[in-house]
Amino acid sequence: MTSAKQTENLNPFDIAKEQFNTAADLLNLDPSMRAVLITPKRQLIVSIPVKMDNGTISVFEGYRVQHNVARGPAKGGIRYHPQVTLDEVRALASWMTWKCATVGIPYGGGKGGIRVDPHKLSDGELERMTRRYATEIAPIIGTHIDIPAPDVYTNEQTMAWIMDTISMFSGGSQLSVVTGKPIALGGSRGRGEATARGCQFTVREACKHLGINLAGARVAVQGYGNAGSIAAQLLYEDGAKVIAVSDTGGGAVNLGGLDPTDVLRHKGESGSCAGYKGADAISNDDLLKLDCEILVPAALENQITEDSAADIKARIVAEAANGPVTPGADRVLFENGVFDIPDILANAGGVTVSYFEWCQDRSGFFWSDEQVNGYLEKIMVNAFNEVYEKSKSYKVDMRTGAYCLAIERVAEATRVRGIFP
Repeated sequence: MTSAKQTENLNPFDIAKEQFNTAADLLNLDPSMRAVLITPKRQLIVSIPVKMDNGTISVFEGYRVQHNVARGPAKGGIRYHPQVTLDEVRALASWMTWKCATVGIPYGGGKGGIRVDPHKLSDGELERMTRRYATEIAPIIGTHIDIPAPDVYTNEQTMAWIMDTISMFSGGSQLSVVTGKPIALGGSRGRGEATARGCQFTVREACKHLGINLAGARVAVQGYGNAGSIAAQLLYEDGAKVIAVSDTGGGAVNLGGLDPTDVLRHKGESGSCAGYKGADAISNDDLLKLDCEILVPAALENQITEDSAADIKARIVAEAANGPVTPGADRVLFENGVFDIPDILANAGGVTVSYFEWCQDRSGFFWSDEQVNGYLEKIMVNAFNEVYEKSKSYKVDMRTGAYCLAIERVAEATRVRGIFP
């Protein structure tokens, strides 16, 4: 979405390593431990031949990366996108390691993806591609090994196909092999809203620390998909004023405020936020520069770079997306007094409720919405305050504080487990 100049390295895995090293330097992490923690444990590249509706065969490339499993099985989504690369999946897997450790849930980091434009496939082609991909990665996933979930352009139907495919191999229903499933197949209540709700909880805490009244605060959301649109609605319910939203087709801005639910209706009918009645058009880049209290980047990586960070006027940036802010931008935002809630904290609600789903599937006992949201709020608020205290202790930004907290936890798990053999 961004059109920023390429004056810094935007390779996602290089960015992930730089973020890790910044915190590792602060912690004086032992070189041997550093080498273990920065290196992905397992990286799988698979060929996915798919019979298309017209009878031809198309071959897609897929990936599954397990970054670290010291604290538990790998956990992470699967995305379908034409720009998926191995380095992107490596970065996302590593961010999952630190995200799970930041909020204290017993998982390591994993991620998967297929380089494909899913909008060009029929439902039948999508199902056949998904089932073939599931078959190819089947040897390295499982309830106690690696548990996939939805991500960009995948959903609960995708997870249902994967669960069913793995179940066919085992001869019995394997509900806990994936999360983000439909309720009918062992999905958890509250999972669809979890990423956005976790973001909401961290924004509330940030507002408390900064003395910002959330009621009446101006909010701009870049990326009006699942996380972005629900975050907008939840913050609107808290009394915030949503002044701008955007997606790949463009954006809509009204400084007097937008109704997030009505914008979502418009997007459902037209395919984009662009053209919403009663609002002016705005580009994705210009939305990021709006004068507002809260900016929610909920799209893809590298949206706020070193070159564009000085234009950010928001007081709080809440990263509902993975990797939307580059290391160079982190430094500029911190120097300018912008309070950035990093992705490994702000969007950790999704993996947290995925953990709840996994627990419910394994026990065969399912929770109410109130239980899910109550446990989620407790975990997110506690994690926010732990990260905040760590950032104050080291006099660093929230991302570095979160990494310090997460690295300490993963390093300790690695140390006490030891190296086998």
